[in-house]
Amino acid sequence: MFKTTTAIATVAAFAAMPALAGNVSEPTSEPVIAAPAPIAPSTPNWTGFYTGGQLGWAWVDTDIAGVDGDDVIGGLVAGYDYDFGNWVLGGGLDYDFADIGLSGANASVEEMFRAKLRGGYKIGRGLVYGTGGYAWADTDNIGDGDGWFLGGGYEHLVTENVSVGGEVLYHEFDNFGNANTDVDATTAQVRVTYRF
Repeated sequence: MFKTTTAIATVAAFAAMPALAGNVSEPTSEPVIAAPAPIAPSTPNWTGFYTGGQLGWAWVDTDIAGVDGDDVIGGLVAGYDYDFGNWVLGGGLDYDFADIGLSGANASVEEMFRAKLRGGYKIGRGLVYGTGGYAWADTDNIGDGDGWFLGGGYEHLVTENVSVGGEVLYHEFDNFGNANTDVDATTAQVRVTYRF
């Protein structure tokens, strides 16, 4: 009887041993690392003043047969833009130097000034815009004239402060200078600006 009881106690002790071995607390699970949230692409802010230069080509035509010309044009630009989110609205001034000889007349267009408004839509780091406003031009010997212009362009921010772009403008001047003639001009220019 004693041997049977001892054998049962020994078997029970061995059966209980694995339950008592090791740590009795629940195992800890590895932490779950969440994937980073996607970063929404942001567009640059165009608000602020800018100044720079531009260079291109101008075509001048008059209502007098055979009196027209084309040549290099270039100058300085300055202005201010305000960023509304997807849309940008601004104003600026352009002053261009030129020496556009008019065939059939002893005259050349020597300078052009513009006061402009522009409004555009942002595409990534770029701005597609339309522009228009007041224009004034002067010649070497037939006087000057004022008129209006319309056009459009594209500007791209290369860095936070530097942009490059291109612009095409159509100008119209009625009763120009002492020649009392109608003049129209088209300019196509590239520009580089520094934004403050």
